[in-house]
Amino acid sequence: MAWWFGTALWKRVLAFLVLGVVFALVLPQGAPYLQFIGDLFVRAIRMLVAPIVLVTIASGITSLADPKRLGSLGGRTVGMFALTTFIAVSVGTLVAAIVQPGAGAPLGTAEAHVLGKPVTPYEQLINIIPTNIFDALAKGDMLALIFTSILIGCGTVVAGEAGKPFANLLQSTSAVLLRVVGIVMEATPFGVFALIANAVAANGAAVFVHVGWLALAVVLGSLIQMLVVHSLLLRFIAKLPLLPFFRGIVDALAVAFSTASSGATLPVAMRVSEQNLGIGRPVFSTVLPLGASIGKDGTAMYVGLLSMFALQAFGVHLTPTVYAAVLLTGALAAFGTAPVPSASLFMLAAVLSAVGVSPEQTALVVGFVLPFDRLLDMTRTVPSASANLTVATLVARWEGELDEDVYRAPDRA
Repeated sequence: MAWWFGTALWKRVLAFLVLGVVFALVLPQGAPYLQFIGDLFVRAIRMLVAPIVLVTIASGITSLADPKRLGSLGGRTVGMFALTTFIAVSVGTLVAAIVQPGAGAPLGTAEAHVLGKPVTPYEQLINIIPTNIFDALAKGDMLALIFTSILIGCGTVVAGEAGKPFANLLQSTSAVLLRVVGIVMEATPFGVFALIANAVAANGAAVFVHVGWLALAVVLGSLIQMLVVHSLLLRFIAKLPLLPFFRGIVDALAVAFSTASSGATLPVAMRVSEQNLGIGRPVFSTVLPLGASIGKDGTAMYVGLLSMFALQAFGVHLTPTVYAAVLLTGALAAFGTAPVPSASLFMLAAVLSAVGVSPEQTALVVGFVLPFDRLLDMTRTVPSASANLTVATLVARWEGELDEDVYRAPDRA
């Protein structure tokens, strides 16, 4: 027990991730029997997501108190997410143009998978305001929860003295929830082991055999977004060293990879923000829940990449107008993507329809990719998690809410 708790969590997570891959390769028939461990772990994390979003944003707003400061924080947060999302679509498009993963892809052999009716922009906008807060909590509707929590936080501040007891309750509840996250995180190595073992045993090799070029492009796009785009922002805008950042967020990246869900990664991201990066609670409790809904670098990169994959496979002539349409609609589609596995596939229709691809052709693309999408989704969730923590670090730096002693500390608990 002393060794277990004395070893940094990220080291334990990485060790069990490697063990999961080895187990799947040596004894693949045993991996399905471990699935229940991974499912329990994901359920425990997702159980915390909705209450954490509702409570921590509201408590973060009450901590800021000054409406001017809240406006500054919110404007910078949305602006940075818009920037990284647009760059991510550009990265995906550029990688696809170089690698050409769609050239010669045998889409004719794929079984068409018809997408459901896409949500219109009007429906996305109108659903931001929930008709029932408890229904939004039960469904985990992130945008509705964010709107509600902002309203509650602002109402608490405006109430003045009468609102202080409720503000204290929010702060206390937020602290308790984050401690619960710490307890759940001790099970991360076992959850990651089970999830990775089952994913690799199910279709780890197939994804490289059948959609190898697409998988390579996803990996390259993810690495470029993290190691180039995010690194440049941290190094030259925040003026911070990179090694402490990436070392400090390993836990969150491991959970992002194993669960393929930005929403499920949120509780862990909050924990590493406070304990490893030294980000103040008013910042991470506001920025990270917003990022779980609109900070989708991995999704944006993948939507741009997969759109180009489809256009190449169908032999569509790529003009500057087509590129511009992919960039614009891809960024907008990524902003509206739910933080759940494979959600980006269902935003693909919005992008492809803008460049003249028929619903029948889109169904072929989705049918071709869907059987192998789990590992691709796991990979592209990692840059989304990195983006959320990058933006949180930048905003904390600008707002004076970054403890550099914690950020630069050589040891991580």
